Amino acid sequence: MTVYFIGAGPGDPDLITLKAKALIEKCPVCLFAGSLVPEAVVACAPVDAIVKDTAVMTLDDTHADIKKAHLLGQDVARVHSGDPSLYGAIAEQIRRLKADNIPYKIIPGVPAYAAMAAEMGQELTIPEIAQSIVLTRMSMQSTSMPENETLNNFGKTGATLAIHLAVRNMREIERQLIPHYGEDCPVVVGYRVGWPDQLIIRGTLSDIRKKIRKEKITRTALIMVGPALAASHDFVDSALYDPNIPHVLRPVLGVNLIEDHNT
Repeated sequence: MTVYFIGAGPGDPDLITLKAKALIEKCPVCLFAGSLVPEAVVACAPVDAIVKDTAVMTLDDTHADIKKAHLLGQDVARVHSGDPSLYGAIAEQIRRLKADNIPYKIIPGVPAYAAMAAEMGQELTIPEIAQSIVLTRMSMQSTSMPENETLNNFGKTGATLAIHLAVRNMREIERQLIPHYGEDCPVVVGYRVGWPDQLIIRGTLSDIRKKIRKEKITRTALIMVGPALAASHDFVDSALYDPNIPHVLRPVLGVNLIEDHNT
């Protein structure tokens, strides 16, 4: 048997990959993170499959179910939100699987930041404005952050920040980022992106907290910060399609590149 850690995407059942759907359809055991994965995503599980919402379960509980399936030779679909490699809490599960010699595979999914960028209708890497995206979070009640992984340090780069698990800590985000990005720096908050009740809120570092408070958002939100979020007209074109800049598949306009068969 195999345990499949499946990335279910941000919530929209249509954003799950074909491979992930095919695995859910065939696995006799399906354990899904119900607080972040809608039931519609696992509705394709076999009629006689064991389907459990793990939101109320502990690591010991889920591993016990996996061990039982292992003894019975049953494949397990372990369904997580977004992409399981990012804040999926799969590392500790994999550690236990290795200790018990239980095979596993990871099936990637659409991460929340990518789905949010699509809903925003824009690219996140804008030429000469921002070419890097930092995926991070804040400590709060969850596992503490490494000492050097602070918003203050990331803010010094000027990169686009995608901040998870931090919507209750907007005041601290303002405090650490305004010195680097300025009060007018654009901020976009995505609430339950991919779900029917999704909400996209736009603002700046100086006013986004009030807008979030007005909508009474306290969880399940992704925060993006950076100058690239406001770039719509005033930026240079990418060199990718510049006719004056050649690459191996496109010579300079008006110049024929002849392949030398002797080299």
